[in-house]
Amino acid sequence: MKWMIASDIHGSACYAQQLLDAFDREGADRLLLLGDILYHGPRNDLPAAYDPKAVIALLNPRKAVLCCVRGNCDTEVDQMVLDFPILADYLILPWNDRLIYATHGHHFNPRSPLPMGTDDILLNGHTHIPAWEAHYWNPGSVSIPKEGSARGYMVLTDDACQWKALADGAVIHEIVL
Repeated sequence: MKWMIASDIHGSACYAQQLLDAFDREGADRLLLLGDILYHGPRNDLPAAYDPKAVIALLNPRKAVLCCVRGNCDTEVDQMVLDFPILADYLILPWNDRLIYATHGHHFNPRSPLPMGTDDILLNGHTHIPAWEAHYWNPGSVSIPKEGSARGYMVLTDDACQWKALADGAVIHEIVL
């Protein structure tokens, strides 16, 4: 199965559309969103094309392929307008002989991890900064990247994980098993 993983759309319709275009281009089976889907939050500037209602209209038709975890900006009100579950604190993806613990990052993160096996991977968004350490991955942000990072996403296949630029799908970093 091919997974596409992204985080921190923050209500940007133009970057949500670019993400869905990349999803189609990648031919992924599922799209995992690591939270902060509709609201920009009080600490962030408004992202380009901030339009939560347009993001709702883009994502709801894709509900059959979406898996999500709750971000610190996601609320029960958001769940009322989205046709797919967004309120789980984390989910677990089996990947070869490892488990990937996917969460937003505001509760569970490298400083406060979930109880994991020694080969398992913590995957979260929240910081808007990509990371690809041995046991910690972060796709960065689709709409509000920080520390000079590119807008990006991850693609997870049976034998590799790639970080790609949202604009053109160029590989930024790759881990191959």
